[in-house]
Amino acid sequence: MLRVTHLMKNSKPKANLKQPARPRPKLPPVSEEARRWSALLESELLSWPGVIAKRMFGLRALYRGKRIFAALPNSRGFGADASILLKFDPMPPALLKRAESDLRVHTNSPGKGWFSFTLASDTDLHDALEWLNQSYEAAKPEKSH
Repeated sequence: MLRVTHLMKNSKPKANLKQPARPRPKLPPVSEEARRWSALLESELLSWPGVIAKRMFGLRALYRGKRIFAALPNSRGFGADASILLKFDPMPPALLKRAESDLRVHTNSPGKGWFSFTLASDTDLHDALEWLNQSYEAAKPEKSH
C-alpha cells in the first residue's frame, strides 16, 4: 500500500482569523407544563400572517417572514423553566419602560436585543401573547421604495 504525502514548500500555517466562539448557554430540559404553554402559544402564533416556526437548540424559533421575533421552549428552555424569548432590536423606549416595571420581563437573555418573559401560571398566557404581539410588530418587514 502506497502512502502519499503532499508537502508544500514555503507553506506557513494560516493564522486562525475567527474569534473564539462564545460558549453556548446551558439549556435545561423544560417541564410538561412549560411544553403545554408553549404549544398553546405556538398554535396561536402560527395563525398570525407570515409566521413560521423552526427548531432551534430545543426551542421553537418564530419568524415573521425572514425576521426572528421570538423563541418558545420545546424540549429545552432558557433561564427559568417556562420563559419565552422576545426579540427587539431595539425595544422602543415606551415599551422598555413598561418592561422594566413588569417583574416577569428580564433582559439577562442570550444576547443583544433579546428579552425573556417568565410564565408562572395559565393566567400569564394572555400577557405573554401581548408581549409576543409587540415583538411580532417590531419584526414587521420594512417597506422598500
